[in-house]
Amino acid sequence: MILPIYLYGSEVLRQRAVEADLEKKDEISALVANMKETLAKAEGCGLAAPQVGVSSRVLIVDGTEMTDVYDYLKGFRRTMINPVVVEESREKNTYSEGCLSIPGIFADVVRPAKITVEYYDESFNKVTETFDKFACRMVQHEMSHLDGDMFTDHVAPIRRKMLSGKLQNITKGKVHPRYASKLK
Repeated sequence: MILPIYLYGSEVLRQRAVEADLEKKDEISALVANMKETLAKAEGCGLAAPQVGVSSRVLIVDGTEMTDVYDYLKGFRRTMINPVVVEESREKNTYSEGCLSIPGIFADVVRPAKITVEYYDESFNKVTETFDKFACRMVQHEMSHLDGDMFTDHVAPIRRKMLSGKLQNITKGKVHPRYASKLK
């Protein structure tokens, strides 16, 4: 089922998501299936549960549509349940980020170049995996959503000030993305 994507200004996007109850496998699996369908319809590369109005530490990333730019993302799809960063590099990278919850806005964000994450996959197996390059960026962006952060929180103050009018328009419902959305 395609779910509406909550837009900037929605309260759920600013709350720290609660850990997913691993005993509720059917519920988590249904959420993941709906998130995958929603992400495909919205043509994005990542989605966190709070973006569909669910305060749960679940995210998906899918880099397969970006292989024309980043060929190493061929076949890169991950479902992460209760992810935790266990190590991050001191080295940083800057990439331009955008977000389905902040349509039409892009900005450079500095984040660690490499991270190691422990998480449960969609088969509920515990996994420890290290990410770098743009895969690392996608995972970090979605994990930020689980903590109530958005990429605009990580841009330079002058850039944030320049974006403030566009962000205000989103909170006032003055944007109409090509996918189902909601402001609450």
